[in-house]
Amino acid sequence: MNAAAGIITNNMETYVHRNSGVCSRSVTITYEGNIVKDVKFDGGCHGNTQGVAILCKDRPIDELIHLLRGIDCHNRGTSCPDQLAIALEEIKAKSN
Repeated sequence: MNAAAGIITNNMETYVHRNSGVCSRSVTITYEGNIVKDVKFDGGCHGNTQGVAILCKDRPIDELIHLLRGIDCHNRGTSCPDQLAIALEEIKAKSN
């Protein structure tokens, strides 16, 4: 909020990624510029996906891609965190 002008600026966007090869069906990401504001998984291991979501809050997209890309779950070649990283890569590609 710009206190002097009393203007609230909200440039947040939401992106939904349909997951593939994992238990969670999708991941919804709310972001502002290059910063992730919120992550919600639909399905998956509830405790793990909640933990990943909380750790992602207010972090840069590039940092999260670096941390999460390539994580494997049960030799599936992907995981919920990896699917999140793929979604973040899609957001980056969309904004370029």
